[in-house]
Amino acid sequence: MEIGSLADIALSQMSGMSAPNDISIAMLSKQLDMTQEMGAEMIKAMELSVNPGVGANIDVYA
Repeated sequence: MEIGSLADIALSQMSGMSAPNDISIAMLSKQLDMTQEMGAEMIKAMELSVNPGVGANIDVYA
């Protein structure tokens, strides 16, 4: 099966999205959602990794 025919099938099944611009916007929207989720997970991981006791006492005498 050729790539062009796969694209035609995919476009024909998307009844609400007839223009390539609509597809691009939908893909960008999905990417934005994923980026926001990843950012939230990264913030949560950073919050969990904080250890306030580390580095509080420094021995400057050798």
